[in-house]
Amino acid sequence: MNLSSHNMHCSYSQESGLPLLSLCGVEFFREERQILSSINFKVDKGDFIAITGPNGGGKTTLLRIILGLLKPTRGKVVFYKEGEEISRPQKIGYLPQKNTIDSHFPITVEEVVASGLLAEKDLSKAEKRSLIADALNMAEMQNLSDRPIGRLSGGQLQRALFARAIVCRPELLVLDEPLSYIDKHFESKLYNIIERLSLSTTILLVSHEITAIAAMANRHVVVDRTLKECNASHHYSKTECNI
Repeated sequence: MNLSSHNMHCSYSQESGLPLLSLCGVEFFREERQILSSINFKVDKGDFIAITGPNGGGKTTLLRIILGLLKPTRGKVVFYKEGEEISRPQKIGYLPQKNTIDSHFPITVEEVVASGLLAEKDLSKAEKRSLIADALNMAEMQNLSDRPIGRLSGGQLQRALFARAIVCRPELLVLDEPLSYIDKHFESKLYNIIERLSLSTTILLVSHEITAIAAMANRHVVVDRTLKECNASHHYSKTECNI
């Protein structure tokens, strides 16, 4: 096992890759308890980063800070486009953990997926319908598009939320425990979908375990209050990079 801490500033050379985002001195406290400490980390365009670590180690908090859903107590998140700082990418897809979703909210599967296009002001209705149909088909939810989410199984709801995350064809795709509740029938298909998406999309994927999905990643980081990157030659091995 070879774990190395990242101690870097917010300016990066192009030699290490074209940056998409960087976390600079990020710390986060909740009720005076430190959840994240001194996170300095760069994500390059095209990276597929598997994020692991123990329960309560700060993985989901880190994702929510990147997405702008939480404000860091200290430090900042910087986004880039072609090497220049920007406010944030236009297209970000996010699959949260299922237990953060109110399944009793009166909304259909199609409406859930369509909510992933709310920021797409320049698309016509026909273009939006096409993107929604593609995402539903990819998640194998086309036959359930009119069903209220309160009548879905856990796996079906997870697939609907996955379709919402990918519907805008995001530049950055953030997946928090994507295999949760997924049935075995769809699990292998999900592997294939994510592998295809990784060819054109930067992916951050959180998993409690090193799975077949994490094996597709080109980088692997461990989050347990701090962030360390695993530089083992086979970072997806279940015997490596545990803490």
